Amino acid sequence: MNSAVSHLGIDISKQWLDACLLPTGQTWHVSTEPDLLAAWVDTLPLTPTLVVMEATGGLETTVAALFADRGIAVAIVNPRQVRDFARSTGELAKTDKIDAHAIALFAERIRPEPRPLKDDQQRELDELLTRRRQLVEALTAEKNRLQQACAKSVRASIQAHIDWLERQLKKVDGGLDKLVKSSPLWREREDVLRSAPSIGPGTARVLLAELPELGSLNRHQISKLVGVAPLAHESGKWKGKRFCSGGRAGVRTALYMAVLSGLRFNPVIGAFYRRLIAMGKPVKVAMTACMRKLLTILNTMVRKKQKWGDSLLKHA
Repeated sequence: MNSAVSHLGIDISKQWLDACLLPTGQTWHVSTEPDLLAAWVDTLPLTPTLVVMEATGGLETTVAALFADRGIAVAIVNPRQVRDFARSTGELAKTDKIDAHAIALFAERIRPEPRPLKDDQQRELDELLTRRRQLVEALTAEKNRLQQACAKSVRASIQAHIDWLERQLKKVDGGLDKLVKSSPLWREREDVLRSAPSIGPGTARVLLAELPELGSLNRHQISKLVGVAPLAHESGKWKGKRFCSGGRAGVRTALYMAVLSGLRFNPVIGAFYRRLIAMGKPVKVAMTACMRKLLTILNTMVRKKQKWGDSLLKHA
């Protein structure tokens, strides 16, 4: 391999990946079997300056790790960004090979910032939280079915499943407690976050797992990253309504639930919400603004390693 500047775009599916290297235009169709993947990475004709792939629900992790272990910069991007970019170039067709070329071109033109992969503990925390959400959703569905069921045998079956799900949920919560307590950094951050009214263990752990950038970005960057920053919609003299788009859905859900609780138990968020409503703001707009304000405060708390307090809130 030589040191020529090059960008590698990778489109990943469960059994195969398609890759495109620019500026050479070389393409590959490779099995995702670990040994074959490793052999392919080691025999690339160029060492990519940057490797870009889309977030695909975890399928990208193994591939990204192979490049990261070899000291090659990797950026994992939102699929919608790449698709919008492809459309802007006039590429409307969609196949794995075309997608790989679009990702490579995105890498070459946009050059997204590489981010370090999550370490094993961070990944475990992320997976445990995902599993917890799955169990909670399944519990909710089964409890709704129990209310509708009439036959005794069906009710017994549903109740047995509910009991099993609750035991599994208890195990996952225990695993989360153990994992967070095993890391001094996470333990410190969780203590800081939970000092804020309406921030419980669930919200704190979602922030730890899904928003590791908390405390390292400014208020505008963190709001945009999460997807609670209003984006301008203007052209010439025309000015449309601002709107929020993209971001991290799991974090937004956690913030929304924290704000719902905060309307009653967090005096800062409650007062801010009432002021916005009194100004005539729609409920949805006011809730999003409260989510952004709460996120900004939490970001300042983590950055300064300070718990909730009046002196900190003045500068948040």
